[in-house]
Amino acid sequence: MTLNPCEVAWFSALCDDDYEFLGAPDPMLQSSFEHCRNIALTAEAAGYDNLLLPSGYALGIDSTAFCAAIAPMLKRMKLLLAVRCGEMWPPQLARQIATLDQMMGGRLTVNIISSDMPGETLASAPRYQRTVEIMQLLNLFLSGEAVDFEGEFYRFKLDAPRISKTLKRRVPLYFGGLSEDAREAAAKAADVYLMWPDTLPAVTEIVTDMRARAAKHGRELKFGYRVHVVVRETEQEARDAASRLLSKLDDAEGDAIRAKSLDSASYGVRRQAELRAGAGHDGYAEDNLWTGIGRARSGCGAAIVGDPDQVLAKLNAYRALGMDAFVLSGYPHAAEADLFARHVLPRLDHAPLNIA
Repeated sequence: MTLNPCEVAWFSALCDDDYEFLGAPDPMLQSSFEHCRNIALTAEAAGYDNLLLPSGYALGIDSTAFCAAIAPMLKRMKLLLAVRCGEMWPPQLARQIATLDQMMGGRLTVNIISSDMPGETLASAPRYQRTVEIMQLLNLFLSGEAVDFEGEFYRFKLDAPRISKTLKRRVPLYFGGLSEDAREAAAKAADVYLMWPDTLPAVTEIVTDMRARAAKHGRELKFGYRVHVVVRETEQEARDAASRLLSKLDDAEGDAIRAKSLDSASYGVRRQAELRAGAGHDGYAEDNLWTGIGRARSGCGAAIVGDPDQVLAKLNAYRALGMDAFVLSGYPHAAEADLFARHVLPRLDHAPLNIA
């Protein structure tokens, strides 16, 4: 089977999410401009195609401000800027995105997040309806044309921001979510459907379902997979490194870390907990898919663990199921980015994702 090139992105720990030992914060790894800049520069020098800039309200540093600061320092790599729906007025957000894309010479991508805002609780259906409207509005405003839009949450009749007229392409929208409402939102308006770690059969089901949903709306989706990696020269060394990550974890501290997230009760987070609960006593849900990471973080809660051949084979198995992009991370982030880049990245046929 011939596999198309995949986009390989790394993760910059803007949300105070960098550790040598999970659940044991280290001031040297706490989010700061300098620390996250170093991760970004490491990823660009190592050959990654893109870099996720995550967003969190209470933790870390701001993704949009960091994106603007790091953009002039990068010559080749894309940035995947996470934005939270409802946080910013859509015309203003479109202007910021267009400005950042201009700064990067057309290399910006955007990760749409649909969580509640602090102090707000919306039911699933209206929250994802707002998300769909924002994705639709961003595409309209960034087209450079006048906008005449009437939805449930937003009504606009105005010109697009002037700077959007300088864009030479569509800015791709990455989006993820497992609930019925989230899947429908992605099918209606996203370009890349992102998923968290799961078993190969479960990934197959999700891809099949999402392709069918998108087709009903006359659309096609590309697919991305967000997962941690622990790669070492031998499988035993990789498993030992994974176990070492948990060697100082207090279960109560792990529970507290997970509870801090605004999406801690989401369908996707529950599925990560189910994956962890169904794993063997060693934490492996299937070959080389280790769920121990989820004991100390909300969201993406599993890692591909193994030697270079095993990690490469696992990624290629996901590619065979339809994955077009990977968003990877590891602990500490700069060190694991270097290890993956030396052991696996040169053997992956990879290139920035092309969204028409």
